[in-house]
Amino acid sequence: MLQVPIIMTITISTTSKIPETNLVIPVSGNGASQNSLKSITDTFGIPTHQLDRDFKGESGEVFPFYSEERKIYLLGLGPEPDFAKTLQAFRSFTHNSKQKLGTKLAVSFLHQNLNPGQEFFIEAAINGILLGTYQIGRFKTEPEEAHPLNPANDNANIAICVEDSLVESAEKLVQKGKAVAETQMQMLNLVNAPANKKIPTHLAGWAENSGKTHGYQVTNHTKKEIEAKNLHALLAVNRGSENPPAFIVMEYKPRSGEAKHKIGLVGKGITFDTGGLSLKPSTNMHYMKSDMGGAAAVLGTMEVAAKLQLPVHLIGIVPSSENSVDALSIKPGDVIDSYSGKTIEIIDTDAEGRLILADGLAYMIKNYDPEILINLATLTGSAVRTFGFHAGALFSNDDNLASQISKAGNETGERVWQLPMWDCYKDDISSDVADVRNYSGLPIAGAIGAAKFLEAFIGDHAHWAHMDIAGVAFGSNEFSQQKSATAFGIRLLLQYIENLIESKT
Repeated sequence: MLQVPIIMTITISTTSKIPETNLVIPVSGNGASQNSLKSITDTFGIPTHQLDRDFKGESGEVFPFYSEERKIYLLGLGPEPDFAKTLQAFRSFTHNSKQKLGTKLAVSFLHQNLNPGQEFFIEAAINGILLGTYQIGRFKTEPEEAHPLNPANDNANIAICVEDSLVESAEKLVQKGKAVAETQMQMLNLVNAPANKKIPTHLAGWAENSGKTHGYQVTNHTKKEIEAKNLHALLAVNRGSENPPAFIVMEYKPRSGEAKHKIGLVGKGITFDTGGLSLKPSTNMHYMKSDMGGAAAVLGTMEVAAKLQLPVHLIGIVPSSENSVDALSIKPGDVIDSYSGKTIEIIDTDAEGRLILADGLAYMIKNYDPEILINLATLTGSAVRTFGFHAGALFSNDDNLASQISKAGNETGERVWQLPMWDCYKDDISSDVADVRNYSGLPIAGAIGAAKFLEAFIGDHAHWAHMDIAGVAFGSNEFSQQKSATAFGIRLLLQYIENLIESKT
């Protein structure tokens, strides 16, 4: 899969070096910050009453004006903006202003619009601006006109204007925002790619290239190796596909040798899901190219951790396959084996994601014994019906871990909400003919039943969390006409890891 680096120039400017180019001034507060507006009116000579009347500082609101032949945009961040709202405002602005912007843009934090503790605005601004240039039409024969701030354009330039005292921290925040955005856009490409352009071995190839580029180890197991390792559940799901499965194992250790935690990440990598013999309705089946959103979160997190050289030991596993229909496909009622040794009764072949995750989780525990184990998957429609498109479902056998993940989700806007995993739900996976069954067969508590199934494959691991991100990894948004990828999970996992590192004594 194509990996396009950001080669545009991003610079830090100070009060004495504000570029003479289009300028964006973000304004936050309760409506519009009066201190910021006064600073702006004093600097650019706009009547105060005009701004009070025409600009309220609402989230995403844009107020353009000219000053000495320079176009200036006031960008509203809304009351009490956080990281996610700031990022979203800048992404929307860049996306919607494509026809108005040139190849050079400055963002000014010199107008009392960056209070102490709000330095995250800088990172969010860069991340949002770059994501706003993303274009989904990679496979059109007549490509769209490139965004003028296209990150692959070496003539493009973004300048971040800050006070002299913030130059050093701004440089670090800019580099982080750039590093994350670059990877997020690659994950958008992966998830948005149609199934014939994204088979499991393509995911493996992307991981291998990323590992070579950023210095972490990647082992891609062939089908023969998967068979030799007895990854039976993954092989069972793959039986109906013409394309072989992939079992991607990634390991990152910081070059410094200092790793404060050992974390295992497992992501569901179903590159297309027909439902198998339990065939899905045709209406929205074309969206099932997105059923590897969990894999994208793990792939992206591994790459960004290596870019940022986070002091953590990370292992990422992505079991990947198509779930297709064929005479060889597994059938409802079949009993299959798994890597853990447990047998599984197949009730519904459309509950395939939990099968490949079962092998991934068991393999992670046996071979790497991580301190913390987290998996992500676009797993159930039940999670979507519960939370819509605003949050993922979170399950854990460790309430402290769940609390830490929820905190990171709130800080990044990639929210999750914990649901119960009481033992009374074990009946949902109880089988008469095998150790467990993969689906209760009932139209209730589907996300919980899936979590209880996964729990059966983690042994006695005490610090495990499962995130069902079916409603948030792919959905309707202003950046595409049809549903498209969100890159959900990368920011959440990075924030969780960084919080964990900071809390380590």
